[in-house]
Amino acid sequence: MSGSDSGGLMSSAGLVRYFDAEDRNAIRMDPRTVVAAGMLFGVVVLVLRAL
Repeated sequence: MSGSDSGGLMSSAGLVRYFDAEDRNAIRMDPRTVVAAGMLFGVVVLVLRAL
């Protein structure tokens, strides 16, 4: 049983470092922009379904 519990934190440590790293070439977007774009897309879909 101890064999299945060991190493869980260590195996995820590399992923945490990978996703925490900042990439200078990455596209940076404000979270509010993403939410607004999603809402706008939803409204467009609703309007198109109503036609």
